[in-house]
Amino acid sequence: MTGLPMRRLALAVLALLTLAAPALAGEVNVAVAANFTAPANEIAAAFAKSGPDQAVLSFGASGQFYAQIANGAPYQVFLSADAERPAKAEKDGLAVPGTRFTYAVGKLVLWSKTPGLVDPAGAVLAKGSFTKLAIADPTAAPYGLAAVQTMQKLGLYDRLRPRIVQGASITQALQFVDTGAAELGFVALSQVTDQKGGSRWLVPEADHDPIVQQAVLLKTGDDNPAAKAFLAFLKGPQARAIIEKYGYATH
Repeated sequence: MTGLPMRRLALAVLALLTLAAPALAGEVNVAVAANFTAPANEIAAAFAKSGPDQAVLSFGASGQFYAQIANGAPYQVFLSADAERPAKAEKDGLAVPGTRFTYAVGKLVLWSKTPGLVDPAGAVLAKGSFTKLAIADPTAAPYGLAAVQTMQKLGLYDRLRPRIVQGASITQALQFVDTGAAELGFVALSQVTDQKGGSRWLVPEADHDPIVQQAVLLKTGDDNPAAKAFLAFLKGPQARAIIEKYGYATH
């Protein structure tokens, strides 16, 4: 078989292979607030199993991410630890209008690896039976701001300020407690849901501004189907179940 029939056969085989091939996988680069590390990793794995696309995650403080996005960092989706920065991204023309939504409401906890150090009412803060208290940078991390607001509400901030060690993100604040650089620290509940032992105080929500965490599609992702698919997945029941498993509230 030579000539035209051969070429037709080759074209037919190529067409069949094309039809049989799976849809081309896409990637979305997602900037994720550090407190959301564990659930985001689990959600990304579930997202990858649900279709051809992949989410590439980067973790850090929301304020630092916003500065990077404003300076042209190639993220396409922003999962912030607050509502203010996604709203600002819209206002500044960095995000696609109408794509912003609340994906989680965070909870703050005072945590120590030492059993019995943190009592269920948080009275340890007033007793002062520690030398170092870890928090995230309140100018960059909403959980750090919530920690400061809690101490102010209790009338203890000025007294405790000399003992505070600040992490660049909530992840670093947790590392300070994990390594013993601080005896206790304000961290996200999601970070310690699986921690065995230790002691903790779940901070009442009335002691600080709500930690409303919002997601938004960035302008850089407006023409990326994988970015839109990831946000749609984040709104769905499978992602919501994962989010709630880590101690967050969802709307």
